[in-house]
Amino acid sequence: MPSRGLVAGPNFEYFQRRYFTPAEVAQHNQPEDLWVSYLGNVYNLTPLAQEYKGDLLLKPIVEVAGQDISHWFDPKTRDIRKHIDPLTGSLRYRTPRGRFLHVPPQLPSSDWANDFGTPWWQGSRYEVGRLSSKTRNIRIINTLTSQEHTLEVGALESMWEILHRYLPYNAHAASYTWKYDGKNLNMDYTLEENGIQDQQEEFDYLNMDSTLYTPAVLLYFNDDLTEL
Repeated sequence: MPSRGLVAGPNFEYFQRRYFTPAEVAQHNQPEDLWVSYLGNVYNLTPLAQEYKGDLLLKPIVEVAGQDISHWFDPKTRDIRKHIDPLTGSLRYRTPRGRFLHVPPQLPSSDWANDFGTPWWQGSRYEVGRLSSKTRNIRIINTLTSQEHTLEVGALESMWEILHRYLPYNAHAASYTWKYDGKNLNMDYTLEENGIQDQQEEFDYLNMDSTLYTPAVLLYFNDDLTEL
């Protein structure tokens, strides 16, 4: 673990988060900024959209920008779902929104360019991370300035990843000691592993509004001004 002043931690200049929430994916919903998620992963299809800009076969993909399209896929094969084509009697990709990029035409066609290599949905070239299947809210309170922010985070995110989310609010976030209930947090652990329980199910069972209580992490400033 490299050291930055008084604080040890990852180099955030090259840090990459592993998880993204559905709400974050939903923000990327334009052709010039196009993300989708499927089968638990998140993909940035912006380069694909730029490469095929103006192509009619891009339209079904643009229509689902920012959404989860797992229903397009067979979870066992991780390929597009298939069906028997009533016209040809052959096994073909099922595309209820209409044929899209890299899907062969219904009938043989001499003008279909199949020199694209691997279809866009195969491989990991567009993958940017995993989709958080469960999220929770956490309050972060800066005891030096009394500023408070509530973040939606993935349940499996480490504290370093949560700190990375918090950087837009405090560029010196790594120069603070992060505590909960008077104890220093292990930044390699998740909230749950640090003893910060997610009580959403208990609130639901009691028919209570879980937003009435959101756990708070307290930040205590160290004598260091590390800017990330």
